[in-house]
Amino acid sequence: MSTTNLESSEIHVETPEAGTDRWYLASAPIVRALVHLCVPMAAAMIVGAVYNVINAGFIGSLHDATLLAAITFAAPLLGLVMGVGGVFGVGGGALISRLLGAAEHDPAKAGEIKHVSSFALWGSVITGAVLGGLGLLLLHPLVSLLGADAAAVPATSSFVGVMLAFVPVLAAAFCLEQLVRAEGAARQVMIALIASTVANIVFDILFILVLPWGVAGAALAMGLSNLGVVAYFAIWLRRRSAHLSLAPRWFTLSPAVLKPVFGVGVGELLQSGFLIVTALVLNNLAVAYGDTALAAMGVAVRIAQVPEFLVMGVTLGVLPLLAYAYGKGDRARLRSALRVSAITVGGIVLVSATTLIAFSEQVFSMFVADRSVLAIGATILTAQLVAMVANGFAGLITSFFQATGRASAAIVMGLAQGVLFIPIVILGNLWFGLAGIIWSLTISEGIVLVVGIVMWLASRRAIERGLAEAVSGGDAVLQPSAA
Repeated sequence: MSTTNLESSEIHVETPEAGTDRWYLASAPIVRALVHLCVPMAAAMIVGAVYNVINAGFIGSLHDATLLAAITFAAPLLGLVMGVGGVFGVGGGALISRLLGAAEHDPAKAGEIKHVSSFALWGSVITGAVLGGLGLLLLHPLVSLLGADAAAVPATSSFVGVMLAFVPVLAAAFCLEQLVRAEGAARQVMIALIASTVANIVFDILFILVLPWGVAGAALAMGLSNLGVVAYFAIWLRRRSAHLSLAPRWFTLSPAVLKPVFGVGVGELLQSGFLIVTALVLNNLAVAYGDTALAAMGVAVRIAQVPEFLVMGVTLGVLPLLAYAYGKGDRARLRSALRVSAITVGGIVLVSATTLIAFSEQVFSMFVADRSVLAIGATILTAQLVAMVANGFAGLITSFFQATGRASAAIVMGLAQGVLFIPIVILGNLWFGLAGIIWSLTISEGIVLVVGIVMWLASRRAIERGLAEAVSGGDAVLQPSAA
């Protein structure tokens, strides 16, 4: 394993052919590039959301409330595992896209990509193995920490125990998803995730309905389907990728890789961690207002998911395009990609929020008939949709920071939502009761957006310098920046 200077072989980088994944990053019309990168991302996320409902249906068919509770209790842990994969995947993917762009001026830069991809994959596997092993050793305290009561402990322990055994696989699957996207291969990511969802459903039928394995079967189904994702991406990269390599021999601990990967990736982990904390805080405060409030929140979240996933498809899907343009030093393409994606996000949130707010009662009645739930649900849905507007643009700014290597700014965006939301929701509950809880997310998302805009304005000069250095063949564009 290399821990010193990166090897840089002389690699000739040809102009990408029209229609290839690299062409969409390098020179395709921006709208076509966004469609290629973002539509598959949104589609895969929506399919994943549908699967979550189906999976809950399989567990629910066993008519044991503790089994459904076990999945709910384990959700924060699963989110943390995805965050670990995101440290290596998002950080590594952003660096790979920048290196691909930089290779248009300095072909030797492409030779560094194999070090980044190998470090990202094996870093996620090793970290996942350590966390999974510690979790299994401390299984009972961990289950108690997740909030499982005495009745739910056996089922939660079964689900969490099997899931912990697959943590290296889960982290690697999420990491590889980002690495493949970094080369512009969004369609392959969509194929893998949809195939994984189908496989998961088949395994659910086998392990839950045919074999009496309950929630342990559900966790096993999730682990095996993600193992299939890892195998698919590994085979695809070996056969189709010109620059990425997963071979352990390219693993490196060089600061030239560690600093930019962790600089961007840590912000992703912090964001995942705070999303878990905010969800736990919100649920614990809302439970005091009874089942009606909880039911209304649950339905509102599901209704708002579709437009939120469409927005996330754009904000996450555009990241490789922004990173490639920045690494290449293509100022015009970077600005154009940012402008068109912002217009797209604005169009999605405007149309969806206006439509759903106008017909909130009719939409809610499709999920629940209780008039008391309908009344409070309309207000919750409105607050969620307004928050989505701010969150959409804040997410785009975060992707921009990640793409351009603004490590400090990306970390601040990851921290801001949780740091702001927790005191706002607690004070909102004390001062305004349920209404304070409902609108707390909207207020905190609005403040996060303002923070993002201020940091974006403050970093414009540093970004301009990075673009100029990329054109001249400098290395600063590939390094994490505090600006």
